[in-house]
Amino acid sequence: MERGRPSVLSPEVFSILQPRAISEPLFPSLKTLHLWGTTTEFIPFIPSLLSPRTTAIIISFSPPNLSEVMVASMITAFPTICPNLQEIGLYHPPSDPTVAAAVSAMLFATNRNTLRRFRVDCPLTHMACEVISQLPNLWELSVVIGSDTRLPSLVLPSLIDLTVTYSHGCGWLQGFRGATLGNLASIAVRSESDSIGDFLEAFESVMLTTSTPGTLLMFRFHTSHPWRPNYRSLLPFTQLTELTIDFSCEQDCSSTIDDDTIIDMARTMPTLELLQLGSQPCQTTTGVTAMGLAALAYYCSYLSTLRIHFQVDSLDRPSTSIITFGDQPIISRVDCALTKLEVGEIPIVEGSALMVALTLLRIFPCLQSIEYSDAGWEDVAKAIELSKKLADASSKLSLTPL
Repeated sequence: MERGRPSVLSPEVFSILQPRAISEPLFPSLKTLHLWGTTTEFIPFIPSLLSPRTTAIIISFSPPNLSEVMVASMITAFPTICPNLQEIGLYHPPSDPTVAAAVSAMLFATNRNTLRRFRVDCPLTHMACEVISQLPNLWELSVVIGSDTRLPSLVLPSLIDLTVTYSHGCGWLQGFRGATLGNLASIAVRSESDSIGDFLEAFESVMLTTSTPGTLLMFRFHTSHPWRPNYRSLLPFTQLTELTIDFSCEQDCSSTIDDDTIIDMARTMPTLELLQLGSQPCQTTTGVTAMGLAALAYYCSYLSTLRIHFQVDSLDRPSTSIITFGDQPIISRVDCALTKLEVGEIPIVEGSALMVALTLLRIFPCLQSIEYSDAGWEDVAKAIELSKKLADASSKLSLTPL
């Protein structure tokens, strides 16, 4: 099935194909099965599409009104039909104990030496957690942690990419204490809990008992609720190239980032390429100043995308042009790669667009695009474009002495 399109086989087509499927697979050489928008009517037919040669099953279900019993029965059949599965992806299945039990049974019957990718959007049973914590060749893992789920100590030496969705507290993090995670490069966490608390502190505490601080390249955390994260808990992860902490600013701005924190982050994470702290910056006058932005330009020369709360009025000051670290003039630094700046709803004072534009270009000379909601930034964007055109024209001029 083509991605993005629902299953549209009619009952008439079923009646023609099913007699053949009783004796042999419909597609005996099929290696990868992708089904999107799968409905209850189509579920009984899915095992007929599989064969012993199938190594990847990716199914996206189309709620509502899915039959939990039918989904569970189909899931438990996978290992029998496909004894050498390498990839299992089940998106939006019914959140039901019957389905969770079926996933557990499937994992027990699956060849644990061949499984490389496992992504399932439903809470796992304790038995399923025992299985996934001991898969020697697993590369990618995406799991949903239920309210009573506790991860055992993880022994996943081949794991590269981990995604976790949780809804109740962060006690599950204890499964990472002393874990074997020799190659873990990417962690994405989605919290559906009303209270995030000290997640980053707890994350730091357990991860420092592993090799992760030396291997982690990407960390993402998302919550739809307001939150005041302690960014300093991320300082041990010095190899990060991508850092995204996403939370809501709708009711009360909770961005507590300041110059001291951002300078320390810039110093300890010089390989950052993408940095996003908070959701779309809001109208509250808070965040870092020109000093913090300059530190990012100075220490993080690979940084190409930035979303952060900052005080735009700090860019409209003549003193900005002499910001230095030691004896190095930060503003005149030309090797920062930043091309995209997300400013959201940060307000800009009328009449300050030109100075703000010039200061931003001094800090980020490669800046190409600004994503904004406040209309005042349109003048800044135009001034940046004009300044760059003038600079290009000036560099092409050749003066011949008389």
